[in-house]
Amino acid sequence: MDTAAPRVPSGAQAVRRALGILHCFRDSGDDLSASDIARRLGLSVSTAHRLARTLVGADFLEQDDRTSRYRLGPVVAELGLLAFHRRGLHHAAPELEQLSRQTSATSDLAIRSGRHALVLVGSSVQPGTGVGLRRPLHSTALGKVLLAWADPADGGLEPLLPLAPQTARTLVDPVALQAQLDAARAIGYALNDGESVLGVRTLAVPILNRAGHAHAALAVRSTPAVMTDARIPWFRARARACADALEVLLLPPHRRRLRDSGLPAE
Repeated sequence: MDTAAPRVPSGAQAVRRALGILHCFRDSGDDLSASDIARRLGLSVSTAHRLARTLVGADFLEQDDRTSRYRLGPVVAELGLLAFHRRGLHHAAPELEQLSRQTSATSDLAIRSGRHALVLVGSSVQPGTGVGLRRPLHSTALGKVLLAWADPADGGLEPLLPLAPQTARTLVDPVALQAQLDAARAIGYALNDGESVLGVRTLAVPILNRAGHAHAALAVRSTPAVMTDARIPWFRARARACADALEVLLLPPHRRRLRDSGLPAE
C-alpha cells in the first residue's frame, strides 16, 4: 500500500491554476461546477474542487449552497471596479457617446490584454453582462494601434505568431503587417477593412502616454459605404479630437504626452 502523502502543487503552479480557474469564468455566463473547471483546465476534479474552495475562502469565488456550483465572488467585482475607476475608464463613456452621435458610427475604447485588444467601454461591451469584446490584435484597427504604438518591451509581433486569419482579408504575413504598422505610425491612425468582419471598416487612433506608447486605442466603426476613402480624414479628425480629450481624462498629468510627441497634425 502506498502511504506517500499526495503531491502538493508548488506555489507558482498553484497560483497559475487558481488564476486559470478565474479565467474560466471569462467566457462563461453560467455558474461552473468543479467538473466543468477540471475539464477546461485539464485538472482532476478533486484538485479543481480544492483550489475552488480556497478561492471561496478568499471571496474570489462564491459557491451556491443548493447546486454546489461556483461563480465569481465579491472580491473580483471589487477589484474590477477599482481597476476600472483607477484607469479613469468611467470618464470614457460620455465621450464615446458624443463621438458616435457626431459620426453616426459605433465607437469603442480598448486596451491590450496579451494577444488581444480588450474593449472595455463602447458599443462592443455587452449590455447584459458588461463584458467587453476580445479580438486578436493583428486583425483589428484597435489592435494595430496597440501594436504600432506598443512599448518595445512587449516583444513586437513575435509573441503573436503564427497570425491566424479571421477573414480572407486578414494580414497573416508578419512582414506585411509590420509594414502596415509602420505606416500607421506615420499617418497617425490604423484601418481595418474587412480583416475581422467582412463588410465592416474601422478606423482607430492611439491614446498615448508621456513615453509615446499606447495607453489605449479608440475606434470608430461603420461600413465602407459610409466610411469612404474620401471621408476617412473627416472620421480621423473626430476620432483624434476624442482621443485627445480622453488622454486628459484617463491619464494623470505626469503621464500625459507632450504635444510635440510626433503624431501628425490635423
